[in-house]
Amino acid sequence: MAYDDLRSFLRALDREGDLKRVKAEVDPYLEIGEIVDRVNKAGGPALLFENVKGSAMPLAMNVFGTDRRLLKALGLRSYDEISEKIGGLVKPELPQGFTGLREAFGKLGSVAHVPPKKVKEAPVQEVVLTGDDVDLDQLPALFTWPEDGGSFFNLGLTHTKHPETGVRNLGLYRLQRHDRRTIGMHWQIHKDSRNHYQVAARRGEKLPVAIAFGAPPAVTYAATAPLPGDIDEYLFAGFVQGRRVEMVDCRTVPLQVPAAAEVVIEGWLEPGKMLPEGPFGDHTGFYTPQEPFPALTIDCVTMRRRPLLQSIVVGRPPTEDGPLGRATERFFLPLLKIIIPDIVDYHLPESGGFHNCAIVSIDKKYPKHAQKVMHAIWGAHMMSLTKLIVVVDADCDVHDLHAVSWRALGNTDYARDLTVVDGPVDHLDHASYQQFWGGKAGIDATAKWPEEGYTRDGGWPRMVMSDPETADRVTKRWKEYGL
Repeated sequence: MAYDDLRSFLRALDREGDLKRVKAEVDPYLEIGEIVDRVNKAGGPALLFENVKGSAMPLAMNVFGTDRRLLKALGLRSYDEISEKIGGLVKPELPQGFTGLREAFGKLGSVAHVPPKKVKEAPVQEVVLTGDDVDLDQLPALFTWPEDGGSFFNLGLTHTKHPETGVRNLGLYRLQRHDRRTIGMHWQIHKDSRNHYQVAARRGEKLPVAIAFGAPPAVTYAATAPLPGDIDEYLFAGFVQGRRVEMVDCRTVPLQVPAAAEVVIEGWLEPGKMLPEGPFGDHTGFYTPQEPFPALTIDCVTMRRRPLLQSIVVGRPPTEDGPLGRATERFFLPLLKIIIPDIVDYHLPESGGFHNCAIVSIDKKYPKHAQKVMHAIWGAHMMSLTKLIVVVDADCDVHDLHAVSWRALGNTDYARDLTVVDGPVDHLDHASYQQFWGGKAGIDATAKWPEEGYTRDGGWPRMVMSDPETADRVTKRWKEYGL
């Protein structure tokens, strides 16, 4: 089973020797970031900084920094457990398109009985601070990289709802601490919370916002998942953890938050209230520039009696983003196959920031099948931001980057097999010559057919392979060779 809250998971890691308690005083200005980045890249343990300069609140870092820890937090033996469960539920019907996605998730909820559960009392509301007692400087925010524009909370789970439909959204966005009661909301152009804010501004209304820190692991993961806007992240979190998520009404805004979180901040966004946000050393490995973003005024902070905060360090990969991205890749394969049934498997390399590159294998059935799949991916929800698609045959392991490179570099005539288009790119993409859109490419690295114009004598060549009989004999005699 997944863990009910962050602190019970940390206790389990402590018992297993996979949590390091750092008792020495550490500075959130650059020092903590440098420590965490080194430990993460070395595959080291989760960290609990017990003496953070300027704050009485311990800071948990690198909690999901390895696949093992993330799987343990979610109560899984492998990422395939969830993908197989999703695939088994949707396979009998194979609904098509995004309507089918919604139906599939509705089915998950009805079968697993995992909608969120409302409670009246919650650990996260043991302490309630309002008015002049609100002081965000008491929360350990990180100044991670030398050219960052300030201190940031990097793992705050942001709750909003659509002003007209009431549909809830849970998202993970960086949060810059401007002062003791103000936070900058980095809501990128493609994000659902930005849409909620724009609708509220158009109506001349304030938008209620609640941000939870140190939530149950399944909730934290769900906030990172690229779900369509009308699918409830708390339904998905309940499905992942195998039971309903307990939620409580906020004290000052009409929203609900996880009852087992560590800290929650509540406030209202005034229409048009913007402040410069950034620069920030982001998961792309580059600094994103300063831009104006909405500024949230905090009216209330609720917390446990002895709370702790959770954050992450992002930057040049690998980082803690890695396991979270790999979980999404595996969990969403069955749902991607609903939209694009041609796909056998896919891989989103961490070195590509997960969204910049997709390697896809197909069981090729007709000429230009690879190109059809490329365009389908560019039309599939957030996969539309993919900048490079490499399509290989089904006998190629998409997770073996050496094998993929061999196909992509040797199986292509770029005058014929390279597709170049314009389209939307991620808000954070610095390589596009203008913001929000740019060039994309698809590489057809499949074996080519005569119908596709490959008419050389003998057709497409066969790959070099061992003689099966000889290979079997060598395997049986291997010890005799003394190798």
